[in-house]
Amino acid sequence: MNSVASAGHQARGAARQATNSRTFDRLARFGMACRGVLYALIGILALQIAFGGGGKEADKTGAVRTVAEQPFGTVLLWLMALGFLALAVWQLSEAVVNSGLDVRHRVEAAARAVVYGLVVGTVLSFLLRGTTGQSSDQKSKDLTATVMDWPGGQWIVGAVGLGVIGLGLYWIYSGVTKKFCKHLSTAEMSPATRGVVEKLGMIGYCARGVIAAAAGVFFVHAAITYNPDEAKGIDSTLRSFADTPLGPWLLAVVAAGLVVFAAYCFCEARWRHT
Repeated sequence: MNSVASAGHQARGAARQATNSRTFDRLARFGMACRGVLYALIGILALQIAFGGGGKEADKTGAVRTVAEQPFGTVLLWLMALGFLALAVWQLSEAVVNSGLDVRHRVEAAARAVVYGLVVGTVLSFLLRGTTGQSSDQKSKDLTATVMDWPGGQWIVGAVGLGVIGLGLYWIYSGVTKKFCKHLSTAEMSPATRGVVEKLGMIGYCARGVIAAAAGVFFVHAAITYNPDEAKGIDSTLRSFADTPLGPWLLAVVAAGLVVFAAYCFCEARWRHT
């Protein structure tokens, strides 16, 4: 038993050493920049929808297709896959290896690892098979329909919706209180730079939070009405803002917030603690 525990300790030590290396640090930061590119593209696609020129889904599948259409698009997608894979491994190591984190932060890191892994899967699917698969909207509807067929599925979908609303509100809270700054090496910034980065983070996190909260509301509505078609992914959630009394201008504001968050991601790639 001691030998097993010792082997596990050595394995964790080796994993910790690998993820703390300078090479991995650079890969993780490159992944953060790729994350910025993804958010920027989703925001731009949403802006195009707001002003009547959108032809692609404003989600990660639409962003991947947009990258593929650029010169050297295949090379760019391979680089994005590498960047998001580095992010997934980094967050997985935080969840499994980092003994300094409490349970809540480990769960959050594991959830981020899954999200980044799904992005890698989307990119690789396009590179290897020429398709990104279903849109986020169709995946949301199919998954909701599947879960609703389970015993207590309606309650599960409702609970997920409430959880997504809670996540959205937490992001808004993080933006308003500048809680995200604890992850940044703010001492390395000049006062002017810190002011800009804080504003980018505040606007960006609030925009993400509004989108997540709205998506959660749609999941709760799907559970209440027992109608999986009411569940919406990022694209349909964004488009729903244009159906409000404020019309496409609200969508434009939220989309611009995603572009601002993309700019924050690039700052995070420079100053994030890893």
